[in-house]
Amino acid sequence: MPKLWNETIEAHRRTVHDAILDATVELVRERGLLAVTMSQIAEKTGIGRATLYKYFPDVETILMAWHGRMVAGHLAHLAQVNEDEGDAGQRLGAMLETYALMHQRMAGHGFAPDLVALLHRSEDVGHAQHRLHAMLREALAEAARAGQVRDDVPVDELVTFCLHALRAAAALPSEAAVQRLVALTLSGLRAG
Repeated sequence: MPKLWNETIEAHRRTVHDAILDATVELVRERGLLAVTMSQIAEKTGIGRATLYKYFPDVETILMAWHGRMVAGHLAHLAQVNEDEGDAGQRLGAMLETYALMHQRMAGHGFAPDLVALLHRSEDVGHAQHRLHAMLREALAEAARAGQVRDDVPVDELVTFCLHALRAAAALPSEAAVQRLVALTLSGLRAG
């Protein structure tokens, strides 16, 4: 097959794949995890059930793929923030604020606890957490080398401190409150 044909088919497959993910999440938000069927997903996506089954075997697999896409996007965004201009301390602050805002915005999506539990039991989540930890570890180490972050506490402990502190952003009502939480976290990181 010609290259253009292959690219067109692949683009179509990606479009259908993404439409399935988006339709499934919308249905789960509307009806709840246990009330969504593959037939409903196919209908909402505008494809036949047979086509849907070519992409995914069940609702759980679709939701795991959606979550994987979302987590990959978040990690890519954090990596981009860390590449932006500024000194090590500024980049670290931007990463921490971005991470906290992600938690606050996700809390506003209103997913039921059963869905959250399902999505977070994947081993892919463990890999993402390791990658996040490594990204923050490098940013903190760089800021410590620049004298902008304390060096009297092991970097891995500082990463754990940041991650736990900033998850509290999920319960905060506004972006201003998130920014105050980030400022408080940064003050705990500052060199003596």
